[in-house]
Amino acid sequence: MESPFLARRLAASARRFNAFSNHSSNRLSQRTPKCRRWYSEQGPDGRPARPEKSKVVLPKTRVAIGVVFIGSLIYSMRTGNVTQTEAPSIAERDTLTKRESGITSSSPMRLRMEQLIKTKQQEIVDAISKADGTKFQIDRWDRPHGGGGVTCVLQDGNVFEKGGVNTSVVYGTLPRAAIQKMRVNHKALDPDVESLEFFAAGLSLVLHPKNPMCPTVHLNYRYFETVNADGSPNAWWFGGGTDLTPSYLFDEDVIHFHRTIKDACDRHDRGYYQRFKAWCDDYFFVKHRGESRGVGGIFFDDLDETEKDQEALFSFVTDCADAFLPSYLPILDKRRDMPYTEKEKAWQQLRRGRYVEFNLVHDRGTAFGLNTPGARVESILMSLPLTARWEYMHEPPKGGKEERLLNVLKTPTEWV
Repeated sequence: MESPFLARRLAASARRFNAFSNHSSNRLSQRTPKCRRWYSEQGPDGRPARPEKSKVVLPKTRVAIGVVFIGSLIYSMRTGNVTQTEAPSIAERDTLTKRESGITSSSPMRLRMEQLIKTKQQEIVDAISKADGTKFQIDRWDRPHGGGGVTCVLQDGNVFEKGGVNTSVVYGTLPRAAIQKMRVNHKALDPDVESLEFFAAGLSLVLHPKNPMCPTVHLNYRYFETVNADGSPNAWWFGGGTDLTPSYLFDEDVIHFHRTIKDACDRHDRGYYQRFKAWCDDYFFVKHRGESRGVGGIFFDDLDETEKDQEALFSFVTDCADAFLPSYLPILDKRRDMPYTEKEKAWQQLRRGRYVEFNLVHDRGTAFGLNTPGARVESILMSLPLTARWEYMHEPPKGGKEERLLNVLKTPTEWV
């Protein structure tokens, strides 16, 4: 038994075929006078002549064409090879919107977030390149199903051993299993759909200085959205944060870093800094080592309409991103040219090893990236240092600066 859908498609196709055939017949009759039949206006008795039934033009040809057309259609529909006009994807719609009208304050949030991360990337790349005296390698890439990114990497510079400032924009489809899992934190997601289109955009940054007196720093701000078929958001949330990872501890540096971030948080909610600092201390704790990756900062995830409205959260993320350069550049300027020994460099390499362990074992962003179909591995792993070191059963000197750092990493400190 044919399905109602198939029956409707066949009926519609038949109508199109008849229209096509009539059009073809008219054109053929104009070009082939033999096939016309002319009638006199009056009959023999003077009365108007009764018109004869029109003769079908090229009947065998019409039947042959119809058999081939309908037969091909039935076969195509049964085998799933029907050429259908599908609705444009969200990626295609967004591309058209950007080309026709650009991005404004009334544009969808996903486009505004994309604009934000690209603007901040350029600002940070320019500032770090100026501080180092070395240009970044710029690598632009596209995703086959929508989106792409810009990977900016600096290696073997004058100040930085390795630095990466990346933006990525990803369009894709979430299967039902992933939707069910995400509903734990986002009840707005529809549990009854088989799949949803999604959009993800983020700015990520890691800088590994050469001088062990100068700290490594990390930043990531991102936006995730699931999208209905008409392009409207189904569910959305923001995430991100920034943190500092020194090899040698200078309290004034850490205080400056935290104070700058706290100022950005306080402009939006007086409770944000303390709440997100605690979240950061917990998130960056390396469980198998029993110590934190660094001296913290802020971290948050899944901030959606249950937290604040979308505009308020976008403004908060914007201010946090703006705070990065003021929080880090003064530390860089103060420590970049300090003298150091080979032993201090070796200690930095050991701390880099701990950094690698966290990123590969615990980091959610790394796991999400590597598990995303079509992931660009080079961009995901750009956060890893150029060099690192692991020593068996290493113990720092008692009472030294290295031991003091370890003690701080085992117990979170209130810096401001």
